[in-house]
Amino acid sequence: MIAGSAWSRPPHARHPLAGSLISSNQYHTLTVRSDGSVWAWGNNSLGQLGDGSMRSASIPVPVLGLTGVVEVGTGVEASVALRQDGTVWTWGSNFSGLLGSAGIFFRPTPGQMPGLVDVVDVAMSRVHALALREDGTVWAWGGNGSGQLGLPSGSNQMTPAQVPGVSGMVAVSAGGSHSLALHEDGTVWAWGLNNQGQLGDGTWVSRFAPARVPGLTNVVAISAGGVHSLALGADGTVWAWGGNGKGQLGQDASVPRSASAGRVPGLMDVTAIAAGESHSVALRWPGTVWTWGSNVHGQLGHGTVRSSPTPQQVQGLHAVRAIAAGEVGTFAVRPDGAVWSWGHNTMGVLGTGSELRLAPVVVKGLSGVLSVKSNDVHVLALRADGTVWAWGSNEFGQLGRLGPNHTPVQVPGLTNMVAISSGSVHSLALGADGTVWAWGSNGTGQLGDGTSTSRSRPLQVPGLSQVVDLAAGASFSLALRADGTVWAWGSNGTGQLGDGTRQQRLSPVQVVGLTDVVAISAGGSHALALRADGTVWAWGSNGTGQLGDGTRQQRLSPVQVPGLVDIRTLVAGGGFSLAVREDGTLWAWGGNAFGLLGDGTKVDRVSPILVPGLSSVVGVAAGMFHTLAVLGDGSVWAWGNNLNAQLGDGTTVDRAVPGPVGALSGASALTAGRSGSVALLADGTLRAWGGAIHGQAGDGGSTLHTTPARVVLPDLLTP
Repeated sequence: MIAGSAWSRPPHARHPLAGSLISSNQYHTLTVRSDGSVWAWGNNSLGQLGDGSMRSASIPVPVLGLTGVVEVGTGVEASVALRQDGTVWTWGSNFSGLLGSAGIFFRPTPGQMPGLVDVVDVAMSRVHALALREDGTVWAWGGNGSGQLGLPSGSNQMTPAQVPGVSGMVAVSAGGSHSLALHEDGTVWAWGLNNQGQLGDGTWVSRFAPARVPGLTNVVAISAGGVHSLALGADGTVWAWGGNGKGQLGQDASVPRSASAGRVPGLMDVTAIAAGESHSVALRWPGTVWTWGSNVHGQLGHGTVRSSPTPQQVQGLHAVRAIAAGEVGTFAVRPDGAVWSWGHNTMGVLGTGSELRLAPVVVKGLSGVLSVKSNDVHVLALRADGTVWAWGSNEFGQLGRLGPNHTPVQVPGLTNMVAISSGSVHSLALGADGTVWAWGSNGTGQLGDGTSTSRSRPLQVPGLSQVVDLAAGASFSLALRADGTVWAWGSNGTGQLGDGTRQQRLSPVQVVGLTDVVAISAGGSHALALRADGTVWAWGSNGTGQLGDGTRQQRLSPVQVPGLVDIRTLVAGGGFSLAVREDGTLWAWGGNAFGLLGDGTKVDRVSPILVPGLSSVVGVAAGMFHTLAVLGDGSVWAWGNNLNAQLGDGTTVDRAVPGPVGALSGASALTAGRSGSVALLADGTLRAWGGAIHGQAGDGGSTLHTTPARVVLPDLLTP
């Protein structure tokens, strides 16, 4: 909703506002990386993260299909991005018309807004949005209940409309229910709700038309908060007006509001400003961050929750180039692209994996590893720079090169990747442009290139576009397209391709009867799909009940798994399946050898059962004969076969109920192979344990690890 912007310049220079590199509200956060890609984290119930799913993310995920982005903004349930070519793209919910396109309820991937070109600045708030065109005109859309669109009526606007009476503008900012615009002559204009004096016109009267804020000249930047406003002077001073209930104007909170702009004392050489819901942030030359106002969520970053009307420096931060103030948190971006955040982690908005941060913590998902996958005896890792790294067995070229590797090595030829998946002896990667790349064994056509020739170098799977997710089974592959359809290729002896036949396919074919799919998973020889309505569908092998339909009958096309609703995550294992409900409970069904279903028995289950003893589950992984779960507190739990120490408890004793993995905390994601396990920590580093005969532990050796050991990736970025 509320974002701050910064640019590299010395203090006191007259300079039009640069684009917002980061934006946040109470529910989700966006940031622009130096390569023009956009990354998102937090709540994703209506697709506001733009990754093609509706799965919330506690660490950053790439927004699909966007390149050349220079600015972003966030609404309560929607997002906006401005590309370098002057086009505007939106995604998420169309509540109040925030997507700027009529006839759309929501979209989980970015779509271009019609009718807006030559845009140089955008801003989005709770329910309204603004765009500034190169000709100096301002355009608005969304909610207009308080006149924040600057249009004569109070009606919502589903498509952009020009704000009358303003021209020659060089920047815009959207607040809670008011709007600001900066004129090229250095004056500030405001309209919308004014109950706290946030329009700065000396009154408490709301305005449906823009009016000049008196007393302000030579302004170079503006920021609209929840009920207050900030302006940055060309001389490096900061000016504030509006609500002051928490001291966000830099005045004692005994003065609850001010209808006129006043200077924030004690600040000079400021280069950027950001107004949050009820706190304020300033970036001073040469890169220190200062905060004041409400601190009930720790958003001031001073190590306490005491509010303060006096600007104080946030310790531990230097060389910052951009800032943002959300409703419950604050963000800083450094020149190396590292993002730091502090405050309350509502809906995962901080990207730190913890509830409350009273001091800055780096959002490591933007500088380390984003994802790790292992199916059998090799491991893949996706780094934040879009490169893919691999280690372990390489009999069929599944590492993307020749020869084995007991330590991670980059897969050549792959850049701008956003997702990975590993089969038994083949590998898949998804490009930011929606293309799919495959390498390794191709004996059953699992590479999808129309042949059965194995490849030791990645090649693009022809005929697939607009893919948003992928999954590699033992010897088959799946892809989810943005239109909600699922495509499959490779081995099909048990119907795992879901096309109604058992015919092997060397090229992708559509899975029949499936629409509105938001997630997929491929097991040994069966597959799962999660639809937007929270139901789970399954097909393929069912000898151990892994389809969960109450039978052991093989299915050549998808059938619904009865009794499962409100599912947010699913995973297909070798011969069993897992699903996490929205309430954080874990459900399991299928083969139960070694007790891998976690119910204390070794009895197969043909229908889903609740895994006892676990709550607040946020992620799961299915190995060949063992299972892993990560809880909301970052702890990891494991059960099933432990012959190769894959449970990480320091023993090799099997376990039929969940137990903690020793000496491991702060986990955010997991993957499990045939005999080993890997955890991705919130700081972007990896830990591995279990069998390592093929070097899949990634530590350079091939010995057994009974407890987690660190996997070292070369040249990891550090904040």
